[in-house]
Amino acid sequence: SYCFNMKSTMEDANLKDKIPDADKTLIMDKCNATIAWLDGNQTAEKEEFEHKQKELEAVCNPIIQKLYASTGGAPGGMPGGMPGAGAPPPPSGGAGPTIEEVD
Repeated sequence: SYCFNMKSTMEDANLKDKIPDADKTLIMDKCNATIAWLDGNQTAEKEEFEHKQKELEAVCNPIIQKLYASTGGAPGGMPGGMPGAGAPPPPSGGAGPTIEEVD
């Protein structure tokens, strides 16, 4: 999810001109490499997935932070949330929304 969010951010028309080509290439290459690893290692342990995400975040976060600093934040919000915040937790069966009954 984080990889696809980062790729989407790099292709966002509003942000495209604000990110240097070298940074875009670096993030896209790392995202593509991570996606290729994920495709080939679907049975890897949770720790391996977390390690790969941290490697990707180490490349992406400084660039995204620099982008936010130069733009004063992303107008309209970022798809999937702020990339520097990490990936959302994986869905777990019983962690759905809490519904209160109102009379």
